[in-house]
Amino acid sequence: MGKLVRDRIPEIIKADGKNPITRILPEEEYLQELDKKLNEEVAEYQADKSIEEMADVLEVLFAFCEARGYSIEQLMKVKQDKQDKRGGFKNRIFWEGNE
Repeated sequence: MGKLVRDRIPEIIKADGKNPITRILPEEEYLQELDKKLNEEVAEYQADKSIEEMADVLEVLFAFCEARGYSIEQLMKVKQDKQDKRGGFKNRIFWEGNE
């Protein structure tokens, strides 16, 4: 029934006069819950299209990066390297196949 939540959520729940029941996830379960959270956040972005939902997706991606032992700087370097070699998506090119 539960779900992975941001670090300050229990504090916010307590401030609302409630008593949250929480636990710290072991690494493998944490990665599984990050997968679920990524799907949740992408679905929320798909429904809403807001910058807040984009930020939530990014937050989960950053958490994945760190959980897998990479720094955000490494992630951004790999992103830039791929963009340098293959481009980004700015030109809105849609490939329909080959003749």
